[in-house]
This record gives sequence, C-alpha cells and structure tokens, in this order.
Amino acid sequence: MFHHLNIRTLAAAAVLAASVSAFAMGTRPKGDDESANSRIAPVARVELAAPAAGAAAGNRSGEQIYKAACTACHDAGVAGAPKLGDKAAWAPRLALGLDGLLKSAIAGKNAMPPKGASDANDTELARAIVYIANKSGASFKEPAGK
Repeated sequence: MFHHLNIRTLAAAAVLAASVSAFAMGTRPKGDDESANSRIAPVARVELAAPAAGAAAGNRSGEQIYKAACTACHDAGVAGAPKLGDKAAWAPRLALGLDGLLKSAIAGKNAMPPKGASDANDTELARAIVYIANKSGASFKEPAGK
C-alpha cells in the first residue's frame, strides 16, 4: 500500500498535519493584526466632557452645562429634540416660560432623561434653559445665585 504514495502526497500530508497541530495548540495563522483591528474597530465613540476648568459644580454657566450635556441632542435634533436656534420648534415650548421648561427638564421629557442626564443642580439647569431659550427666540433672565 505504501509503495503507491509519491513525494507530493507525503509533502501535502505533512503540511496538513503541521497546520492541524498548530491550530490545535492555539496558534493562528500569521496576518496583519493592525489591519484586522482597523476592520473591526467601532464606528463611533461617545465621550462626555468634564466641566470646564475653574467652574465648580453649582457655579457653571448655562453655556457650560449646554456644551457638557445638551449639545449632543440639541445641536443635531436627536430623537426629536428641538435644535438650538430653531425659533419655530422652540416657540410652543417657550410659551411655557422658564418655570414650565425647568419643570419639564427636571422630570425629563420624551426621549430626554431627567436633567438631560447632566449633574447640574436646578439653578445650573435653569441657566442652561435660559441659554438655549435665548438662542432660540426668548428673552429670559438668568437666575442668580446657587
């Protein structure tokens, strides 16, 4: 039976046996890891900005809160969020006044989680609402104090 085997058959069998044992021992074929990693990398990453330097919690401006927590949705109109500066979209909301908007923002509204998922206190949140509202057609006055 063995006299019918030729050199090519023996060589092929040896390569096959080496490949099977390499896989069985946990090795993998050589390749370009960097290339493979770039092909399977996530397409996006979300990073939340830290409060601006020098602005202690409770003392942040409406613009700082907006940039840290609100911009992700209100700049792009994500999940129906009215865009900053869109007077038509904000008009019915502005009719609620600052107190009405603050109450909605504290509780959360539609897809927006309570306080827009920010760590703002009520005064900072009111400042953020004033910032957004005034950029969108209102003339609210910013609350003072903490």
